[in-house]
Amino acid sequence: MQHFINVLLNGITQGIVIAAFALALVLIFRSTRVVNFAQGSQAMFTTYIALTLLNRDFPYWAAFGAALAAGFLLGAVLERFVIRPLEGGMELNIVIATLGLYVAIQALAAILFGSDYQSFPSPVGVSGFQVGDVNLALTPTSIFVLCTVGVVVVGLTLLFQKTQLGLTMRAAAFDGEVSRILGVKVSHLLTFGWALAGLVGSVAGILVATGSFIYPSYMESLIAFGFIAAVIGGLDSPVGAVVGGLILGVANSLVSGYLDPGLVTIGAFVVLIAVLILKPGGLFSSTKARRV
Repeated sequence: MQHFINVLLNGITQGIVIAAFALALVLIFRSTRVVNFAQGSQAMFTTYIALTLLNRDFPYWAAFGAALAAGFLLGAVLERFVIRPLEGGMELNIVIATLGLYVAIQALAAILFGSDYQSFPSPVGVSGFQVGDVNLALTPTSIFVLCTVGVVVVGLTLLFQKTQLGLTMRAAAFDGEVSRILGVKVSHLLTFGWALAGLVGSVAGILVATGSFIYPSYMESLIAFGFIAAVIGGLDSPVGAVVGGLILGVANSLVSGYLDPGLVTIGAFVVLIAVLILKPGGLFSSTKARRV
C-alpha cells in the first residue's frame, strides 16, 4: 500500500508539471491552430536565465519573476518577427518554422550557457514527509509545484472567463475574420497569446528543473509528454490539458513503479492511442457544428 501511495503521489506531481506545459501548447493552438514545437526550447532558455541570476546571488523569486518576464517577451518577439510574416501561407510553413526555432534556441543555449549539467535549486526542501512509519513521496518541492500550477490554472480560467481581454481572445480564436470586421485587433491578440504561452511554458520549465539538473535538452521528454497530454485532453481545451497531464503522469508513474521505467514512453503512447480510438478529438474537445 505504501508503494502504491508513493507511486500515485509521484504520478500526480509529474502530471501537474506535464499539464503546465500542455497548457502552453493549448494556448498557442487555440489562437493559431498550430502546435508550437519550439515551446520547450523557449522554456529551457528562460530557465537558464533564472539560473544565471541565481548564480549571481539574486533571490529565488526575483529570478523566477525574471524568467517569466523573459518567457513573455520571447513569445511576443517570436510571434511578431518569425511567425507573423508566415501567416496567410501554408500552415506547414509555421510548423517548420517552430521546428527550426526549437533547434536554433537549443543550440544558442548550448553556446551561451554550456552543455554541462547544472544544478537548479529549490526554494523549499526536497526531503519527503514521513507519516508514522510511512515515508511519502511528497516533498515541500512537490507541494510548491502543485500550488504554482494551481495558481496558473486559476489565473488562466479567470482571464478567459471573467475578463474582457480573455473573452475577446476567445472570440478572435473562434472566428478571426468576424472579429476583425467588428474592430478587434486580432494580430495584437495573437501576439499576446504567444507571449502568455511563453510565460506559462517558462513556469513549466522552472518547475521541472527545480531541485534537479538542467542542460540544453532537458525539456525533450516534457515536450513529448506535454504534446501527448494536450492531445489526450483536446488541443483546444485548457481543462483537457490539465486532465490529460494528470492522466499521463499517473500512468507513467504506474508503469515505472510496477513494470519497467524503460516502458514509460511506450505506455504513454498506448494511453494516447486508447483515448484517440475512443474519442479522436480528445477527451474535452469541442464539438464543431457543420452547416449543409
